[in-house]
Amino acid sequence: MLNKLFAFFLKKSKTPLIKNSFWGITSNVSQNLLFSAVFVIIARKYSTDDFGSYVLANTLYAFVVAFSSLGLGQWFIRELMNTEDKKVLINKFFKMQLYIGVFFYVINIAASYTLYDSTLIRSLSLLVGTNVIFDNVIYVIRQINIAQSEQRKTFIILTIEAVLKFLIALLLFVFPMSILTLSLLLIILRFVTLNLFIQIGSSNLVNLRQVLKVRVGLREIGNIIVPNYPFIVIGSISVVYWRIGNILVSKILTLKDVTNYDISLKLWSIAVILPVIVSSSVFPLLVKSLKNSKREMQCVYKKGFIIYGLFGLMAYTFVYSFSDFLIPFLFGEKYVATPQYCKEMFLTILLFPTALLQANVLISMKLEKLDMLFNLTSLIVYLLLVMVGFLYFKSLSVINYGIFFSFLVFHVLQDITLLKRKVTKIGHVLLFYGISIISIISYQLLCKQFNSYGCFVGFWSLIFATIIVLQIKIPFLKTKLVEAVS
Repeated sequence: MLNKLFAFFLKKSKTPLIKNSFWGITSNVSQNLLFSAVFVIIARKYSTDDFGSYVLANTLYAFVVAFSSLGLGQWFIRELMNTEDKKVLINKFFKMQLYIGVFFYVINIAASYTLYDSTLIRSLSLLVGTNVIFDNVIYVIRQINIAQSEQRKTFIILTIEAVLKFLIALLLFVFPMSILTLSLLLIILRFVTLNLFIQIGSSNLVNLRQVLKVRVGLREIGNIIVPNYPFIVIGSISVVYWRIGNILVSKILTLKDVTNYDISLKLWSIAVILPVIVSSSVFPLLVKSLKNSKREMQCVYKKGFIIYGLFGLMAYTFVYSFSDFLIPFLFGEKYVATPQYCKEMFLTILLFPTALLQANVLISMKLEKLDMLFNLTSLIVYLLLVMVGFLYFKSLSVINYGIFFSFLVFHVLQDITLLKRKVTKIGHVLLFYGISIISIISYQLLCKQFNSYGCFVGFWSLIFATIIVLQIKIPFLKTKLVEAVS
């Protein structure tokens, strides 16, 4: 039996879907761990002002790069798989992304000079912003690898880059350097990565001479962009949603608040890796089950909802119990005030995993335009809450609670839609919010009365014990019920 099971998983692991997913997941996790280590080192080795300026330059770059690829990856993959003349398509898309990258690099520079008077922020933006061009070119090759089931190449190159970036950060312990010098070294490394992608990672499908020769007119670019506007909107909202907070904080509060926000966001980004990765596997399962029957899809949704909900609660309780120790330990005692803001931001993780699942349900039901509308509504609510909040309170908490309540609106809109479509029931919705509120209030009260580490262990020991008992007891009761009826 075990031999058959092993053979089955071995066979499945060789399919393109599993191979692509494996390399994508492995790449994402390993890079995030290494980049987080780099982030911690930079935070510890530079002053708050230097680190804050570096964070703002990277925030602007991340903000601009969210738009620079125009979210055309799915379109490109679809066309690449259906066209016979792949090289012509690749050369045109490559050149188009290069043009767009240069255009958005100029926007990045203009934004830095418009928003900030600091010479350091402007200089860092000139350096860091070149990543917009590099990212657009690398983006093309990454999509080629996805279409060709060659994610392994992307993983190897990006892992090499992450390791080298980590080694450069380690140099700070031996050879102290200015934040500008460090940024220059990281840009040189990015250029090396770009060349590795072109030479090794493109499966010999990219030829720079042919790229330079091919003609791509503005009308042709427009004909591609206009019909695919939903990709741009959906792909951009998430980054705008999270990154605009740093820009608002930098204009209204202090550089210290910028670093507090970015550290909280970095920990948040690490925490949501798992639900995002799992979501990529759950979505095809939802689509497949919906083809069979709506009832089967509902079953997948309900089971997934419980797991996602428990993960969100565990992530929040972990941060609530351990952030007071972990953040000063990792980033230094100068960030002793950061845990409070981190706890506020992590309130949103109570909603994020289940909102992600419900978004997948909506898209599986071909309601992606409705999902896009909900995202836009949530973003507008967030901006309104922040603007009103800053009129009365000059605190980073305004951003954190603005994110939470706008996400709550997003979740409720999803709930209403799923109720109307009879995917879920009002009892399920009320139970989720009721359990979440009671759990959080109870946990916070317990941590105030007892040791917070012990509370985490005891709280989750009780939950897991309850789950195990229910898993044993419910099938037992069903068996007894069947026997009684028989």
